[in-house]
Amino acid sequence: MTDQFINSAIATSVYVHIPFCRRRCFYCDFPVSVVGDNSRGETSNSISQYVRVLQSEISTAPVFGQPLKTIFFGGGTPSLLSVQQLQVIIESLASRFGISTGAEISLEMDPGTFDLAHLQGYRLAGVNRVSLGVQAFQDELLKVCGRSHSVSDILTAVELIQEVGVPEFSLDLISGLPHQSLETWQESLEKAVALSPTHISIYDLTIEQGTAFGRYYRPGVQPLPTDDTTVKMYQIAQQVLTSAGYEHYEISNYALGGHQCRHNRVYWENRPYYGFGMGAASYVDGKRFTRPRKTKEYYTWVEAGCVIDCPPTSENESLLETLMLGLRLSEGVSLSAVSDETQQKIEKCLQPYFKQGWVEVVEGRLRLSDPEGFLFSNVVLATLFEKLEE
Repeated sequence: MTDQFINSAIATSVYVHIPFCRRRCFYCDFPVSVVGDNSRGETSNSISQYVRVLQSEISTAPVFGQPLKTIFFGGGTPSLLSVQQLQVIIESLASRFGISTGAEISLEMDPGTFDLAHLQGYRLAGVNRVSLGVQAFQDELLKVCGRSHSVSDILTAVELIQEVGVPEFSLDLISGLPHQSLETWQESLEKAVALSPTHISIYDLTIEQGTAFGRYYRPGVQPLPTDDTTVKMYQIAQQVLTSAGYEHYEISNYALGGHQCRHNRVYWENRPYYGFGMGAASYVDGKRFTRPRKTKEYYTWVEAGCVIDCPPTSENESLLETLMLGLRLSEGVSLSAVSDETQQKIEKCLQPYFKQGWVEVVEGRLRLSDPEGFLFSNVVLATLFEKLEE
């Protein structure tokens, strides 16, 4: 194997975590801090303090001399930031790294958390891509999830996005929700398509320990859909969205031509990226590091100088990461960077899945079939990891 999988390239992408929410959704396992329904950046002392600490962390980051090409504000609910707070963070990034002309700047937003003036301000600050957390198009399912918005809020939010002329906007949906049927799932997909987003993300519900759903439900037990039903939901999404002209370019993501998320492709192609904020992960200088997930510990870490003390990723770890992440993409991963011996081992251990039609090699690229291979990706990857770690 060559050293191509040891990723020492310069990072030109940044993920910024904004952990604040009006309430915690019942399925959420992310590092978030609840600030209440009526609080946003202008009125919340906790948000203001967090932005100051975030600026301090950014100011200590290593700089490799190339401007940023993608910036992604995730959460949490980044749309709880005031326009001024968002501007301050972007200016801090620009001052430290520089920002390329035409850089993709994405902001996750929740319906009901912003108005026209805020969206216009975000746009002027540089945001050119919005990821809207819709999740479902039925008010009863939104309530079941603990979401703070309604279907009416979704429609209003999309009208504002279109009025301001944000060039790229994505809708997020969740399948496998409690009480969700095949009929309501198809309805959500069709309503999403009718709003003409440039991108749609489909996430299958995962029941995480420590969440409200983790206390209420067990996977596969009513009112959660059965495994067979969630498989059908995945297949329906693939059929509805590809028929509507969306390319299924990644396991959970669909885009119109030319509208794939440039930032997320950095992750799937196992390229380096900076991470800032509570719980944010980074991959810089061959090292993967996750910041403290709790506010107090994160602030203490920043005050102590933002020390990243972890070993570099090994050659074999990097290979496994590249395969795990790259096989999420429809084009898969190139086998040109591995030795003939490793390539033979990969193809041998995956032979049963070639026969089942889940895996294929096309023009030197290993990839999963759509939708069957994507559906059974965990099985394929578990086998691959077991053999390559021997």
